[in-house]
Amino acid sequence: MSGWWQRTDYPRSSTYDPEWLLSLDMGPNPLWLLEDLLVDLVIPPGARVLDLGSGLGATSVFLAREFGAEVWATDLWVSEAAATKVIADCGVEDLVHVVNADVRSLSYDNEQFDVMVSIDSWEYFGTDDRVLPSLLRVLRPGGRIGIATPCLREEFATYEECPAHVREVVGWEAAAWHSPDWWRAQWARTGLVDVTSCRAQERGWSDWLAWTQALDARDPGSQRAVLDMLEADGGANLSFAMVTAVKR
Repeated sequence: MSGWWQRTDYPRSSTYDPEWLLSLDMGPNPLWLLEDLLVDLVIPPGARVLDLGSGLGATSVFLAREFGAEVWATDLWVSEAAATKVIADCGVEDLVHVVNADVRSLSYDNEQFDVMVSIDSWEYFGTDDRVLPSLLRVLRPGGRIGIATPCLREEFATYEECPAHVREVVGWEAAAWHSPDWWRAQWARTGLVDVTSCRAQERGWSDWLAWTQALDARDPGSQRAVLDMLEADGGANLSFAMVTAVKR
């Protein structure tokens, strides 16, 4: 196991093969993000969990193995065949159901899930004010939702106000990297949930940097632009918004 991956602050994640995780990369350090989010979000044993934007399935594997959760791994961009192979190779096919679907048109039953999580993906759809209310249909009353999504610690009003080192790499997409306070306000305005925690991840920038450095070590030069952005930032602006809530 690589030394960079052995972390006392992420004891569960540290038991996973970092090379396996890097091979599934679709966003920064998903298991670290999920493990940190679960400080604020309870996953009861055997819970029915909707994993939104699950990619190739690393977070779904984690939820099944660590909590015995029955997980619906739901992603628009990854084929069912590709994710199913990952799930089967990890031996959790009895607990993880792979679904290729758009979060805006889910066919799940009303109140089917106890918990919803979204790691490294909420920024792609959650800025639409209609999305959270529509997703709550499939969550039982008292059910919990938690997200970890890239953020800028402070909002910016114009493109020019976005830090130059960020906009040079991600362009207009940084407009969806909202601050934790922005997400809190958006969720609270619906009147449908009680926000239970909302924070910028303390080690979000440094974790992101470590992950990107590891990716670049596997394929030298492949992450140069992102590394430049992170190094220029130095943790002043970039982190992850960690938000949890309970459905009323």
